[in-house]
This record gives sequence, structure tokens and C-alpha cells, in this order.
Amino acid sequence: MEPKADRQYTAFADSKKIARGDAIEVATKVKNILKNDPKTQVLIFDNLTSNQIEIDFRGTSENVIRRLEELFLEADITKKSGPGRPKLGVTAKEVTLLPDHWEWLARQPGGASVTLRRLVEDAKKKNQAKDLLRQAQEATHKFMTAMAGDLPQYEEALRALYAGEAKKFEKMIAEWPKDIREHVWVLAEKALCR
Repeated sequence: MEPKADRQYTAFADSKKIARGDAIEVATKVKNILKNDPKTQVLIFDNLTSNQIEIDFRGTSENVIRRLEELFLEADITKKSGPGRPKLGVTAKEVTLLPDHWEWLARQPGGASVTLRRLVEDAKKKNQAKDLLRQAQEATHKFMTAMAGDLPQYEEALRALYAGEAKKFEKMIAEWPKDIREHVWVLAEKALCR
């Protein structure tokens, strides 16, 4: 995945955390490490989702930063120039519903768009705790699979994560390398400290 300007990232080389911050900060630190040891294997994770991101490290540090800035600018322009009402952040996308759904929406005050936005907001409020729990579990699972899948007690730690057993989870990851253990705990905290 490509990095985003408004996100925070963490980079690892083997089991060692080597950088944390926005995409440009992380890219700069990683590029400096790669200058000294070009064979270093680096994984960079989005701190919110644990998706791995890819950065093109070819050329100088300035080349790397310029490409990232161009990517962010391009994403910003695309976001602003799409269909919908860009000044309000509204984006037009397709929604597929059955005919009776469209008929019901058409009878609602404000029409289909207003009603759909209201329904989405109500569902977001109603399910917020469940959504945060699920997102924390998914992000932790992704990171653990990438960085700790071969470590002792990995499967037991995952079971404890999904069962919400904080003490057991902490015990299962206790022998993992320090930087991995600390990052896993930061990701899992929202899922385990309810």
C-alpha cells in the first residue's frame, strides 16, 4: 500500500524498531539506515491498520522525499477534484439497493442522500465500541502475523487477544523481542483494556 500524509508509521528491521512518525520522518530515517547497510530488510507498518506500506528508496534522500510529497499532493488533488461536493468532503459513489429500498428512501424527508447519511451516522454511533474493538484486533493480528508468526506462543497470544484476556496475552508475548512486544501491546491495548 502507499503511505498517506495524515498517518503515523513504524518501521522495523528484523525485530528492531528503527523509526516511528509520519511517512516522511520514517522514510528519512530508513533511507539513512539503508545508506549504511543496503541489504537491511525493512518492513513499514501503518500504526492504525498495521497494513504494510511500500516506499521507493531509490536515489538520494531528497529523491525519496520528493516522490512522497508528489504522491501526497496527487492524492490531495484527486480527493478534491472528484465528483460530489468536494468543499464539504462529499464524494459520489455507487450504492446498489433493491427497488423497494429506493422507493422507501424516496419517501423520506430530505431524500435518499440525507436519509442514507443519517442511517450511517446512527449505525456508527451504535456500533462504535464494537468497531473499535474489531479494528484493534485486526490491526494487532496483522502485525503479529507479519512480525511474530514464528515466535513462541503466537497462536495462544492470538486466542487471548480475541478472547479479551489481557493477562494471558501479556504472558504469551512476554518472551518476544522487546520492540515487537511493545508495538503489539500498543496495538492490542484498545482490544484488551475494555
